[in-house]
Amino acid sequence: MVAHLVRLKLTLLANGLKRSAWQVVGLVVGVLYGLGALVLVVSGMIALSFADAELRQPVAVLVGSVMVLAWWVVPLISFGVDSTLDPARFVTFAVPRRSLLVGLALAGVVGVPGVITAISSLSIGTVWWRDPLALVAGLVGAVIGLALAIVGSRATTTAALPLVGRRRVREAMAGLAIVPLLLVGPLIGRFSSGVSVGVEDFEGLADVLAWTPFGAPWAIPADVAGRDWGLAAGHAGVALAVLALAAWVWAKALAYGLVNPPHNEASAKRRGLGWFDRLPATPVGAVTARCLTYWARDPRYALAAAIVPVVPLILWVLDRDGGALLLAGPIAAFLLGWGISADVAYDGSAFWTHVASPVSGRADRWGRVLAAGSIGLPVVLLFAVGSAVVTGQPGAIPALVGLSLGVLLTGLGVASVVSAYVVYPVQQPGESPFQTRQGASTAALTSQLVGWLALLVVSAPEIVLAILAVRGESLALALATLVVGLGLGVTVLLRGIRYGGRALERNGPVLLQRILAFS
Repeated sequence: MVAHLVRLKLTLLANGLKRSAWQVVGLVVGVLYGLGALVLVVSGMIALSFADAELRQPVAVLVGSVMVLAWWVVPLISFGVDSTLDPARFVTFAVPRRSLLVGLALAGVVGVPGVITAISSLSIGTVWWRDPLALVAGLVGAVIGLALAIVGSRATTTAALPLVGRRRVREAMAGLAIVPLLLVGPLIGRFSSGVSVGVEDFEGLADVLAWTPFGAPWAIPADVAGRDWGLAAGHAGVALAVLALAAWVWAKALAYGLVNPPHNEASAKRRGLGWFDRLPATPVGAVTARCLTYWARDPRYALAAAIVPVVPLILWVLDRDGGALLLAGPIAAFLLGWGISADVAYDGSAFWTHVASPVSGRADRWGRVLAAGSIGLPVVLLFAVGSAVVTGQPGAIPALVGLSLGVLLTGLGVASVVSAYVVYPVQQPGESPFQTRQGASTAALTSQLVGWLALLVVSAPEIVLAILAVRGESLALALATLVVGLGLGVTVLLRGIRYGGRALERNGPVLLQRILAFS
């Protein structure tokens, strides 16, 4: 049965290439990408084998840890990677559980990711080739590390199958996956700007990872090379214990999943009307309730909201002295204020209810602004006040609050006008947040650039006053920034709602026609 499952995996992969030429192109691209990564790892390990033992251990542990961690995490946020032998497909077959487990584990090595991981694991293990005992320990550790990667990946995906099988959870996880990517650029920029990283930094991180299931297998040969048998036994015990635990979790989750497949679960029933019960039964209240429901339940809005808390962390990484952290409030205000510029496009075909119902354009604009403002106002105030306190500049609070609120209100006003004139293809509910719809680039780029330029020009007075107030530590200028920011922001918001409402009433049918043409 185990051999049959492996042959089945090979047959499914071969048949998949016969569907279209694009399948072959995708495989070639994947193989080339994998070979590039494999060449980097193998060549790096060859060079590492000639380095000092003090450098070999931390680098080997770090590289192996990243590899195992990727196997555990990536399938959860990719939901669809290597689903040719999805355990849910064996529900109707009386396959012994032990044979199914071994077969699925071996089948996990079949394919581009599995082969590359296996070769990379062996290259990490052979770093210690100059010491025969360490080489044997390295090869054993490589096998354990590969098993941890495969079995751990299967355990996490199978255990999370009932949850990941739900569309909203998949969309939210895929959306949140972009958040760590936002930190890559700032980190690279900081390290490339002269921040020195020594061997002791790698050693400290490697010592921690060596006692985790991700790095324990790769630390064993270094312990053997140093003839530290107690430490080697400890790292091997951690790796084998977690491997046994992962296998047990996988077996239990697989047994449960085969008896209770996700498609047999009854959908949860919701009671009440949510925000529609809590807000006034008016046109503005109805639009606000619907938009708040979107912010709470639509992963596309959740992605925008998830990026905002990362802003202070990015600024702190860019400038550890804390000066850049003062920009957290204005940047968050810009993101949350400008976020409603695509509201009409996100409505999709449901926008017909706005066109068909006797809801005025002004009521529509007010409802969307109140929903976004109720979320943005506390966040912006928290970032503006908190950044001033953390950086030790409490005198800058009035200036930062005035600038942040001015940008937020101005952004809401300008976005209320832009969204009444321009719609462009966006991700539909159920699609990946990383997907770009055809034809979206030109319209989206043009409208965004024009809107950003208008927002920057209108917000220029409070921006200039805030810079002068913070740099000069002037309380009078800080108070002036607060007054100008609030006054100008409220003025732009009221005019934007009025003009945007009129434009929406004129352009509503045309916008609906464009939206339907996108689907």
